[in-house]
Amino acid sequence: MNLNKLIKDIEILECTADADTDIKGICYDSRLAKPGFLFVAVRGFETDGHRYIPKAAELGACAVVCEEKPEIDIPYILVKNSRLALALLSCSFYDHPARKMKMIGFTGTSGKTSSTYILKHVLEQAVGAKVGLIGTNGNMIGDKLLHSERTTPESLELQELLNEMYCEGCTHVVMEVSSHALTLDRVAGIHYDVAVFTNLSQDHLDFHKDMEDYAAAKRLLFSRCDRAAVNIDDKWGQFMLEGCECPVLTYSTEDNDAGLVAKDIRMTANSVRFAGVYGDSLALIKLGIPGEFSVYNAMGVAAAGLCLGIDLQTLSDAIGTAPGVKGRLETVNTGKDFSVIIDYSHKPDALEKVLKTLRPVTSGRLICLFGCGGDRDKLKRPIMGRIAAQNADLVIVTSDNPRTEEPQSIIDQIMEGVKEFRTPCQEIEDRVEAIHWALDNAREGDVILLAGKGHEDYQIVGHEKHHMDEREIVADYLSRN
Repeated sequence: MNLNKLIKDIEILECTADADTDIKGICYDSRLAKPGFLFVAVRGFETDGHRYIPKAAELGACAVVCEEKPEIDIPYILVKNSRLALALLSCSFYDHPARKMKMIGFTGTSGKTSSTYILKHVLEQAVGAKVGLIGTNGNMIGDKLLHSERTTPESLELQELLNEMYCEGCTHVVMEVSSHALTLDRVAGIHYDVAVFTNLSQDHLDFHKDMEDYAAAKRLLFSRCDRAAVNIDDKWGQFMLEGCECPVLTYSTEDNDAGLVAKDIRMTANSVRFAGVYGDSLALIKLGIPGEFSVYNAMGVAAAGLCLGIDLQTLSDAIGTAPGVKGRLETVNTGKDFSVIIDYSHKPDALEKVLKTLRPVTSGRLICLFGCGGDRDKLKRPIMGRIAAQNADLVIVTSDNPRTEEPQSIIDQIMEGVKEFRTPCQEIEDRVEAIHWALDNAREGDVILLAGKGHEDYQIVGHEKHHMDEREIVADYLSRN
């Protein structure tokens, strides 16, 4: 691509590169530079891309985008923000694939993954769409599952993925939009047809300075969409509305003035159902995933569908056939007289919700096994300990991706909250041993919640990722005992 065409959307402070240069590719990792590539020097949290300009040049990079002039003789484009430039350059290089598909973004603390999977199913069933999905559990192009490292990919990989989705016939893309992605400009240059706000509770305070900063990052999405759907029951819902520059559909289980209201809510051990009211339209909506949060997930999906012009009854019919989501209240077949549930609840609000969901369907003890991630928000650790001890009959505190922190140190911080209650508790640092102990000590009617890993099939210790799938651990252990 001609450099002049590539850089037309970025703010340039100074340029020494020839505008007619043919750019064969873009990279921000110097090791991936090739002859004819444009290297973007991005300042990261652990290193600074400007240090690797010589390496990129050595491998053939023909020009560099940077925030400070290179120390070597290489054509450069000087910009104020390299991250933002990378996103806009990536959009141009792949010819703005997001503009060619319907883009639906979900943001919030909890419910994003389940909601995106449900909406993907709904769009496939209701309008026959081929749907791309981007999120925590992985990326999908129709039925094809792709691996992902983070909820929202870096901007270059994101645009490459969107282009692949378009080239393979996707008409819609449903994606989780994280606060990191918004703050770090990974989704810059993308305009959404519909943006959905699910809820907001404490998370990522290792990255954001406080909840207001976290909420402000989420709110950025609502200045980049044609229509918005907002959960007005959440205390941050009004804050999100203040950032909307487009028509808004609010949804609620409490406020009859909301655009979409859930009434006559019924919950069972394996489903929720309610009457969805939208203006003069009424439809019975059923979702085969238990819990109050499933009501809100179904409402958010329905609201997104309404914003896309799909009628309520069609949405209701499609939601009713949506399957469960891996790692979200996933039941593991044990063949025993007790139950094992795997859930991704790794945040205080999510853990509390899933424990309260399981309590009414537990005839024995509710056992909560969990840990907290290392190198992440430390403030939530005693809070999660408190929630577990307050809502479970037995707590097992263990490890969950300790990364570079000492596992026992993380456990000690969790225990500060657990010790406020008299709930029986076991500290077992090794997560596999902790699961074995839970299975050994389970009684008839007990429900064992393995919280925090969900869809993940690994444990990160130090900087290394080791295979660890809780489904395999449970099945293997029970087959031998």
